[in-house]
Amino acid sequence: MIKSALLSLLCALLAFPALAETAASGPIPVKVVVVTMFETGADSGDEAGEFQRWYERVPLDTRFPAPHMHHDIHMNLESGVLGIVTGMGTANAAASVMALGLDPRFDLSKAYWLVAGISGFDPADASLGSVAWAEWLVDGDLAHEIDTREIPEDWEHGYFPLFSQGPGDPERRNYNLGEVFRLDTGLVNWAYDLTKGMQLPDHETLAAARKPYVDYPVGQQPPKVIKGDQLAAMTFWHGKLLNDWANEWVKYWTDGEGEFVSSAMEDTGTYQSLTYLHEAGKVDKQRVLVLRTASNFTLPPPGKTAAEYLREEQHDSYAGLDAALENAYLVGMKVIETLLADWDKHAVTPPGQ
Repeated sequence: MIKSALLSLLCALLAFPALAETAASGPIPVKVVVVTMFETGADSGDEAGEFQRWYERVPLDTRFPAPHMHHDIHMNLESGVLGIVTGMGTANAAASVMALGLDPRFDLSKAYWLVAGISGFDPADASLGSVAWAEWLVDGDLAHEIDTREIPEDWEHGYFPLFSQGPGDPERRNYNLGEVFRLDTGLVNWAYDLTKGMQLPDHETLAAARKPYVDYPVGQQPPKVIKGDQLAAMTFWHGKLLNDWANEWVKYWTDGEGEFVSSAMEDTGTYQSLTYLHEAGKVDKQRVLVLRTASNFTLPPPGKTAAEYLREEQHDSYAGLDAALENAYLVGMKVIETLLADWDKHAVTPPGQ
């Protein structure tokens, strides 16, 4: 399989002589990798997914064929900004990031990694269109599960960590199979401090979507930039009871230091691959940032069931989708431009250290 992938990569390079010549002259230094998870249709000119704004505006105008990945690699050779689409889900993200990290065409040793994607947000913490910088990444898949109808009477739910004796078991925290990662605190705080004062665009659609959340005053506010942690799970869950579980799960795995804000799928897979690549000397895992934006809420407003609201959101598209995509670019690009503006310094020492 590896031999076949390398052969495909060689054939792709030969089909693009300019790229083959670039690769032959040595690995291309990359300053920033923008990690997105999906694109809708084409990379440009149609309904935008997570990648399209980066592709069009940076612009990422040089294509590197990537038959070993979910999506071809695109880069702006002048600025040193590279962008990828990993595909949705933990497995796709882990595989794509590992493939890029081992790609001999690129030198990623000094690269900063910016994950920029949409997610569901807890309305107790922020409103639609908001942007959250995560310090903690917590996995929601590695677990035991007993059907709720069969759990002991003193259990609130039947979902609990691998090798534990039940929900909240303190002994399980002595192990870590990839359930929790902590990003560099100094870098995360630097990115947050740099962007927290940004005035994010607001509009009538967002105001109408957040208005019914009368029990969540923070969720009714205009979008803003906050710090808040990320729960990654392959299952698209929804509802108040699971939202309560998500808050408990993040607190459990972070010893009470983390605060669940955003729900997505990929980020523990992405960071797991970066951890392995760091150990191999390919990347610096202290240069990773995760930015998630609120396209939807993780629970329904008063008066609607979880099933009703989930069906509405899936059918009509997320109420905050366009704002979330735009704000991911606006906030993320401010960080990138700041890194590039003083690259000689930031190439050596990450901000916040």
